[in-house]
Amino acid sequence: MQGTAAAYDLAKFADPKDIILADSSLEQASKSSERVNRLIGTEVCHPCQLDALNPTSLRKFLEPVDVLLSCVPYWMHPRIAKVAIEAKTHMCDLGGNTDVTRETLAMDEAAKAAGVTLIPDTGLAPGLVNSVGLFLIEHFDVAESVKLYCGVLPQHPKPPFNYKLTFNVEGLVTEYMYQAVALRGGEVVLIDTLDEIEELDIEQLGHMEAFTTSGGTSTAPYTLQGRVRDYQYKTIRWPGHCERMRIFKDFGFWSDEPVEVRGECVRPRDVFCKVFGDSLGQIKDLDQCAIRGIGVGTRGEERVRLQVDIFDRQCEETGFTSMERTTGFSMAIHAEAIASGKLPTGCLRYETALTGKDFCAQIQRRGIHLKVSEEAWSADAF
Repeated sequence: MQGTAAAYDLAKFADPKDIILADSSLEQASKSSERVNRLIGTEVCHPCQLDALNPTSLRKFLEPVDVLLSCVPYWMHPRIAKVAIEAKTHMCDLGGNTDVTRETLAMDEAAKAAGVTLIPDTGLAPGLVNSVGLFLIEHFDVAESVKLYCGVLPQHPKPPFNYKLTFNVEGLVTEYMYQAVALRGGEVVLIDTLDEIEELDIEQLGHMEAFTTSGGTSTAPYTLQGRVRDYQYKTIRWPGHCERMRIFKDFGFWSDEPVEVRGECVRPRDVFCKVFGDSLGQIKDLDQCAIRGIGVGTRGEERVRLQVDIFDRQCEETGFTSMERTTGFSMAIHAEAIASGKLPTGCLRYETALTGKDFCAQIQRRGIHLKVSEEAWSADAF
């Protein structure tokens, strides 16, 4: 899903010589290549069958490649990064779990020695939302607080979950299960997920809820410590979603500990991902994405509250979902920046690769626009 959108963006904006779409399924790679070529009107994409977890075949595949975009489930990224460094191939990935991202970042010295650049977390959240956070911080002389919100939602929600699966179900469970990383009072803290529910009003959606989820901030709280006092992220959903999903978390449906069922050992999480993921996958609907960033800080002598809103709907012309656009296009922007040779070598934290202003200028070229509002502010930041 996201990889096809990234390939389309690269073909349209990066002027590549070739784009190779590799997948464990040659049929899927062929369909994606044909789709991009049809939309662009040129034969720039070529399909390839590849087992990304086979180091030997992966390295052979990567040796002639300049930049790799890793769109696989989050836990695979460090394994692929190791091979990419050996093949001297630049790389960016979609992240999804901060601990896994740290595994990739730990390869910094090896990446520098190989002369390659690796950037994890270049998707939506983590990714685009943190560029919005940087955009806010860059508009203050002194930044106090940043609150980020994001949700990809169906246009015609169906109860009880009012949700449509727009990315890998393993990633969804990870967001809901692990602890979130935030800055509070200048200190990096871990926060329970599916918690701290608050109400939001989104112009195009109406009354919504937002709650803590993991992965959205990734390494930003560590990087921005000392630059901003408070920095956090929450996921937007239709009201009631958090409470319903919390039942699965509280009753062990996401546990990795095997249980015996009729003489067979199974992991509850595997069963949940199969059953719940397949059920959500049957929901056919157009999607939409709401992103909000709120920043408080001072500019000159004035205390200011800045708000950035992004609202995107599935593109009828290309068929790309809003999730694919906001995620895949964001990744492609970073891949193009790597290919330009303007970034340093090594493993870069996402928030150090591009400025918020530069990224936001690029995403708006893709028709994903920012609405910025500003007001004088005297209340507490939170």
